[in-house]
Amino acid sequence: MPTPDALATDQTVAVLVAPGLEEVEALAVVDVLYRAGVRTDLVAVGGSLEVTSSHRVTFLADVLLEDVDLAAYDLVMLPGGIPGTPNLRASQAVTRELRRRLEAGEPLAAICAAPSVPAELGLLRGRRATANPGFMHVLAEQGVEVSEEGVVVDGNLITSRGMATATDLGLALVEHLLGAAAAERVRTAIVYGSRQGQ
Repeated sequence: MPTPDALATDQTVAVLVAPGLEEVEALAVVDVLYRAGVRTDLVAVGGSLEVTSSHRVTFLADVLLEDVDLAAYDLVMLPGGIPGTPNLRASQAVTRELRRRLEAGEPLAAICAAPSVPAELGLLRGRRATANPGFMHVLAEQGVEVSEEGVVVDGNLITSRGMATATDLGLALVEHLLGAAAAERVRTAIVYGSRQGQ
């Protein structure tokens, strides 16, 4: 992703994009972070910078997973989608970083099916989280306190439900990184919550 003209922070975010991801869940978050002045890299999980989503939308990532150190990012975000989520789960580099990150108390965000990845690794036991309705049982079976809220913030763990809540997740990440005032500025700039005719 292009670096914003005016950076609001030196903090950085990695959005892990695997073949078969849900593209809006990744790109809406990236867009909101860009508008807030947060450098965000699309990190391709696989052998190519070209990534095709579950809806056959193809785009170019910024960097290959094998070429970066995920620990250097202040926050890592996992989009959902099928087979994107299983492709994330199949990557040892991804699961190793999720384990390291959550055990160290470092920020992780996941949306839709993707919260099932750290849950299946036993990393969310006793935490509050949400996911796509089709994956809530996975979280519950792994000892997660499940919620049907659009975005759930449990310390440095931030989860969301799906494509329609991706902008909400992006705003929650801005608030986490830069504070409520920065999130409100972006919310106003994108005309968030506006209804036609109002």
